[in-house]
Amino acid sequence: MPRFRITTKRTKCNNGIRIEPGMSVEVVTSSYSNPVLVNGGQPVIDAFYRIYGVDIKRAGALNMSDLYVEQL
Repeated sequence: MPRFRITTKRTKCNNGIRIEPGMSVEVVTSSYSNPVLVNGGQPVIDAFYRIYGVDIKRAGALNMSDLYVEQL
């Protein structure tokens, strides 16, 4: 199963949620596709909420311009 590391690129403050650069999570998926773009990014949303307690979708940062994705 492929494992991805998703890291934030820049500071973003939106809807009362602050995202800092360098916040990263690891996500294991069943497909080799980018987890930010598959299934509405739900595994990424869950991982950021579980580790940092922030809703990255509500912050408006669930996109490829704010996130860097690398396959491990």
